Amino acid sequence: MKSILEGSRYLALAGVISLLIAAIAAFIWGSMKTADAVLLVFRSLGQDPSITIKLIEIVDSFLIATAKMIFAVSLYELFIGALNLPKWMLAHNLYELKGKLSSMVVLVMGVKFLEKVLDVKDPTVLLSTGISIALVSAVLIAFGYFGKKN
Repeated sequence: MKSILEGSRYLALAGVISLLIAAIAAFIWGSMKTADAVLLVFRSLGQDPSITIKLIEIVDSFLIATAKMIFAVSLYELFIGALNLPKWMLAHNLYELKGKLSSMVVLVMGVKFLEKVLDVKDPTVLLSTGISIALVSAVLIAFGYFGKKN
C-alpha cells in the first residue's frame, strides 16, 4: 500500500502537462494579440482609440500565460522533484501556491478594470465593478497577509 501511495504522486503529472499545454496556448494567444495590435498601430498610424485597450489586453494575456506556467512548475516541484528555476517562480507548499494564484487574480482583475475604465459607457456600472473588484482584491490580499504560516 505504501508504494502505491508514494507512486500516486505522479498523478500530478496530468495537471503539470495540462497546465504547460494551457501556458503554451496562452503565450501563443498573447503573441497573436500582439501581432494584431502592432498591425492596428501601423494601419491606423497610431490614431485608432482602441490601441490602448488592445495593448492592455496583451498584458492580461501574458499574465494568464505566466500564471499557468508558474502553476505547472510549482506542481511539479511540490509532487515530483526539484527544479532549477528562480525562487520567485516556485511555490514550496500549497499555501504559497494559493497565494500566487490570489496575486495573479488581483492583477488580472486590475487589468480588466482598466480596460473597462478606458471603454466607459455607464459610470454606475463602472463604479459597481470597481467596488466589486476592490472588495475581492481586499479579501484575497487579506487572505495572503493574515493567513501566512509562521
